[in-house]
Amino acid sequence: MADLDPPPLDAEPPERDENTVDMFGAPAAKPGAAAAPTPMPTPAHTDPDAAYTVIARKYRPRTFEDLFGQEAMVRTLRNAFSTGRIAHAFMLTGVRGVGKTTTARLLARALNFKSAAIDQPSLDLSVEGYHCRAIIEGRHMDVLELDAASRTKVEDMRELLDGVRYAPSEARYKVYIIDEVHMLSTASFNALLKTLEEPPPHAKFIFATTEIRKVPVTILSRCQRFDLRRVEPEVIQANLEMIAAAEGARLEPEGFTLIARAAEGSVRDAQSLLDQAIVQADEGQVVTAAAIRDMMGLADRAQTIELFALAMAGQTGEALKAFTTLYGFGADPVVVMLDLLDHAHAASVAKALGPDALKLPSDQAARLTQIGASASAGTLNRVWQMLLKAHDEARRAPDPKAAVEMALIRLCYAADLPSPEDALKAIREGAPVGGEPRGPSGGGGGHGGGGGSAATARQLAPQAMAAPSLPSPQSFDEVVALIDAKRDITLKLDVERFVRPISFRPGAITYEAAPGAPSNLSGRIVSRLKEWTGQPWLVATEGAGGGETAWEKEKREAAETRRQVEQDPFVRSVMEAFPGAEIVGLRQIPVPEAQPDEVVSNGDDDDD
Repeated sequence: MADLDPPPLDAEPPERDENTVDMFGAPAAKPGAAAAPTPMPTPAHTDPDAAYTVIARKYRPRTFEDLFGQEAMVRTLRNAFSTGRIAHAFMLTGVRGVGKTTTARLLARALNFKSAAIDQPSLDLSVEGYHCRAIIEGRHMDVLELDAASRTKVEDMRELLDGVRYAPSEARYKVYIIDEVHMLSTASFNALLKTLEEPPPHAKFIFATTEIRKVPVTILSRCQRFDLRRVEPEVIQANLEMIAAAEGARLEPEGFTLIARAAEGSVRDAQSLLDQAIVQADEGQVVTAAAIRDMMGLADRAQTIELFALAMAGQTGEALKAFTTLYGFGADPVVVMLDLLDHAHAASVAKALGPDALKLPSDQAARLTQIGASASAGTLNRVWQMLLKAHDEARRAPDPKAAVEMALIRLCYAADLPSPEDALKAIREGAPVGGEPRGPSGGGGGHGGGGGSAATARQLAPQAMAAPSLPSPQSFDEVVALIDAKRDITLKLDVERFVRPISFRPGAITYEAAPGAPSNLSGRIVSRLKEWTGQPWLVATEGAGGGETAWEKEKREAAETRRQVEQDPFVRSVMEAFPGAEIVGLRQIPVPEAQPDEVVSNGDDDDD
């Protein structure tokens, strides 16, 4: 019966060492398995017949060294454990997926760590202790993990606290892990307060929450608080590449970048997206960035940069067409607006620090730098504010696509508008603002802190100072030249588009209004000419009999010129030599004027 005797106690450590190797190293029964990335251990569950374990669970950190981006918290805990200054309650807060629950379980293992060589709290979990496996699998009697969302009543908290006064049955401490602690009711918090204020020496509390502001300050003041940071995209990308190598998956480098950016600092979200991205291609095939972008409903970054460039250039039609194309490929309008916000920020940063400050591909960084260089800092700031408001509108609008289109129209219109400071300065100096005519020199628009518009400046200008700076027009063409010289762009465009001259004499103009002409066009012409020339003018319209507008004349002349060019024998021979060629535009190259020959001086012209 000697074979039935229990093994001696000194045989237990080698058995645990053997299990530790099985957990953290490659199993001997699976020689073809992928090697575990460092420092992430190989998952313990490797049975191919078992249910699939998602990446977020399979590669959950098992030591404090595996906690990505939380070096400050680990350093504080390491110093506290080494000096024996271990708090009785910990509060872990941060956004979803940064490792709050994982850290709580690691803390429970560290507090109850015991091995053949170590019998005290330790953050060195590279070797599995006696209680580690039971804590990892959630079956240790002295480590209670609770979800506050399902146990919010005060009766549940009192039942939990009734067992606090009893000593642990196996481990060193009784550890209570309460996840989403902010979900507890006020009565539950009050019941917990007394225990946190005077806890028994064998009890430790670890709380985790995403809503730290909902936790009463009386609870916070009795806990050691750790704010887990969002993980940087570069750190997340390195973790994803390591996991992909261990899983035998192949992704394009840009695909890792897209997932890291979309995770917004959450390692768990990034790993879940990677799990979804791996199955976008057949086994052994490379998952393309386009497939990942399509999976997440993201727009091509290069295309959104071009959309941003079109909006900043004020090209409304082209910008709307570009957005319609993106929407047709499945891009989410709200995500497109977020991309435009990113581009506005990147262009501003590149304007201040240069393209090297942008962690983007060189061509994209150069394009954003070019956009930032062509706009003022005030314009970029105004665009940022408009995009922030547009993003909120797109999220709340019943039709997000329509909201983004309206935002693009506003952005194109306002991209080249002057800032309020520049507009006020222009008003004070009598310069045109937003299409308004320029006031007379020396106008008083800036007196008393600045009037509201250029029209106010004209009303305040003394009538005696309205002397014309140019002679009174003697023809209709001179009227157009005077409007151009005074830089009244709006009036000039209206005159060129809608005025068909019938008759002209100094002080009187008769014209036929083209379709679509503004109803106040005659009054505006009279007002401006009287202001600029100092003389009264009579401007009347008739129903018919007018000639061509300036625009109609320009189009007719351009058509005639094009027709002449197309009939030119040389051009026709070129068109025949290159089938399919077409004339896309004509440009008049100015011919330099011939300089008069220098007068050759003769001897008779020499001075005596």
